[in-house]
Amino acid sequence: MRFAHVRLPESAEPELAVIQNGAAVPVAGLFAGAPCRLQALIDGGDELLDRVRSAAAGAEGIPLDGLAYGPAVDEPPVVLAIGLNYSAHSSELGLKADAAPTVFVLWPNSLSSHEATTSWPRSLSESVDYEAELGVVIGRPAKDVPASDALSHVWGYTVVNDITARDIQFSEAQWSRCKSFDGFTPNGPFVVTADEIPDPQDLHIWAVVDGQTVQDASTGQMIRSVATLVSHLSQSATLLPGTLISTGSPGGAGYSRDPQIFLRDRSSVTVGVDGIGELTTHCRIIG
Repeated sequence: MRFAHVRLPESAEPELAVIQNGAAVPVAGLFAGAPCRLQALIDGGDELLDRVRSAAAGAEGIPLDGLAYGPAVDEPPVVLAIGLNYSAHSSELGLKADAAPTVFVLWPNSLSSHEATTSWPRSLSESVDYEAELGVVIGRPAKDVPASDALSHVWGYTVVNDITARDIQFSEAQWSRCKSFDGFTPNGPFVVTADEIPDPQDLHIWAVVDGQTVQDASTGQMIRSVATLVSHLSQSATLLPGTLISTGSPGGAGYSRDPQIFLRDRSSVTVGVDGIGELTTHCRIIG
């Protein structure tokens, strides 16, 4: 199934909807007590998802044209990001992919949505970069999970743009702040359930900045697969339902290009993953 948070004509805030046949079916209207947020749906487990699936079958919705989106994953317990998970990207940044994954946390204020505008002060950074990434949403608590069983703990997948202030990234020992400006973690517009993605290592992933294709790769090029990442992360801490894992970016970052391509005032960047969707962010630089 495909879900999104959409702002309905009568709603002040985005609410959960099933996306089918080019329309949004509000989940809250399907039956009494139905969830209106993705996190509540995930917390309800397989039984609640099956009930929503049955209730939505054949239901008519509101055409998507003209509807605004919220972040597909908007209230995760935590956002865990993986760095240097594609050889081409680690090489172009001049950084070594270590024996263990590079892991950092993204702050909740950074979450943003499809077609939203992300702005930042010129005084903070003029070297803001894009990173197309596959987002993984955990469904069942995962603790000490072997890689062979890790995908059974995945609820679904989304698209993430891990926007990064490169000058800050290379001036500080940690990466959370440079990637956690307000609006620097847009995700969505859709999250698809795991059964829609038979193999997360066989997906085309790309990015387009101001009409120019700048990243064009396959998730099969990850150094560590989704299953390996989930297993590794679960060894140190229980991965709670709703946790969002951003799995790293392929080569083609603007920092490494000659000439460099950074996000400018009024730039538009679209990142996408086959089978999930395309996520567009508009950029404004203040000052």
